[in-house]
Amino acid sequence: MLDPVYLPELPPTQDELPYDDGEPMESWRHRCQMDLLISTTQTWLQQRPDGFVGGNMFLYYSLEQTSGRNFKGPDYFVVLGVPKGERKSWVIWEQGKGPDVVIELVFPSTAQEDKTSKKQLYEQIIRVPEYFWFDPFDPEDWAGFRLRGDRYEPIKEDAEGCLPSEVLGLYLVKWEGRFRDIEATWIRWATAAGELVPTEAELERQRAEQAEQRAGRLARKLRELGVDPDAL
Repeated sequence: MLDPVYLPELPPTQDELPYDDGEPMESWRHRCQMDLLISTTQTWLQQRPDGFVGGNMFLYYSLEQTSGRNFKGPDYFVVLGVPKGERKSWVIWEQGKGPDVVIELVFPSTAQEDKTSKKQLYEQIIRVPEYFWFDPFDPEDWAGFRLRGDRYEPIKEDAEGCLPSEVLGLYLVKWEGRFRDIEATWIRWATAAGELVPTEAELERQRAEQAEQRAGRLARKLRELGVDPDAL
């Protein structure tokens, strides 16, 4: 009789792990800020063959963590070098790597955790290359950190008051404007040239304006040639 073969138990995947705790974000503005960051990152990722952006979803970084639900995950994170596509949650041993950039949106009830225990978790355990926090109701309360060796070092604001991300090649900027009918100071990404990375809605408006401008130039050209464009 052959001896029985015992195969090692495979770690759980995103389909087998909890991915929703039913808890809303701290406030509607926090939700809008997360959506603004995600939307602009999605348009930026359109230029890349890889990458994932997520927010307010579970992040699994150890098998021990799966036995309890003591950590929900970042408010916003970006992972480069991975296939595009939807995920229920981010499972590091399944995806092959953790986030490259994390942003936490602080609130009075979460600020202490975001600035201490979570920061230590991202620094010492998950090893997130860049970590930022921002308070949507107190725009002066923001900071960035970059992993150097085994410790986070503060990211200094540049001459324009922006926080550069070496990982993304972008700049985190404060933007005073209206989003989802809320006039506030938001954070969003900008290029090295100082151009804001647009949301999908802003990108569609830009395309529509460009198409209208092209149509206007064509109409003027036709009139110069003696052709009435309205008669075509």
